[in-house]
Amino acid sequence: MAVVIAVGVLAVILAATLIVLNRRRGGSGEAAAGVVSADMGRPRPTVAEFHVQDGTARVHFEVPLPASGADEVLAELLGREAVEVVREKRHSLPIGDVTRVTALGRFGADWLEVTSIGLDTPGELPPPMLPELLPHAGRGDFDPFEHISGLPEHAPGLAEGRRGEDLEPMRLRLPATASAGLRAQGVDPDGSDAIDLVLGLMRAAGYSISSTGDDTFMAVLGGGRTMLRVIPHEAGSHPEVDETAIRRFVVDFGASGADRGILLSEKWSPFEIYDRERRDRRIRFVTRERLQAFVDALALG
Repeated sequence: MAVVIAVGVLAVILAATLIVLNRRRGGSGEAAAGVVSADMGRPRPTVAEFHVQDGTARVHFEVPLPASGADEVLAELLGREAVEVVREKRHSLPIGDVTRVTALGRFGADWLEVTSIGLDTPGELPPPMLPELLPHAGRGDFDPFEHISGLPEHAPGLAEGRRGEDLEPMRLRLPATASAGLRAQGVDPDGSDAIDLVLGLMRAAGYSISSTGDDTFMAVLGGGRTMLRVIPHEAGSHPEVDETAIRRFVVDFGASGADRGILLSEKWSPFEIYDRERRDRRIRFVTRERLQAFVDALALG
């Protein structure tokens, strides 16, 4: 019996050793060279089509292109993503004769070439080197929630005479890297509302965001859970977040089990929010007067 047990233990140790060695080799040697895996939970552009013809691998991405065409940042991003797609495909498709990788995006119903990368040796891809969409993406020490404490605490333009006015859609300023990161997710910065842009930037900053109900999401980062409540603005409606909606958000946050809560809206905030934030430091209100500053915190760090 003792001999049988000893043999079993040795078999387990041998199997574990082989697994470790295989992981260190990484198949192509890239892991051993210290190259980080391309798939790190970040948002990646959706592949619509993939073809190899006459030595060219063409990767069609569901990425909305601006009318002016892809800028240098977006072209670099999609070029490197296209190389990663080919790298993944090589496990099931022969790429030994591939000499060029071409990335394409959408403009309306048309596919447009964004960039094309030549290979020095057929079938030999450059090492993974994906661009950082946001300066702090993936950093464990970056927390955009902490930046909210420095956002404006007064809503400009809320004199009684202006409260009946309708709100124009917000036009948020975005750096080129943040704009490229949004387009890579299929979000068109030129045609999306401010809240969609904020959610996209949070994903690019490392948050995993899932819907938990109407206008409510759960954002997870590093084990921390943040409840997100979106209050949309409809044309002709009151331009200020309703106090009833604020109270409902506070109650729902308390029942959500989340560590923190953020209310997002293109509407202005009533002054009630400042007292709410002082009483419970786990909740924040990112409304019209704070949205650009919050976007800057997400996009610029």
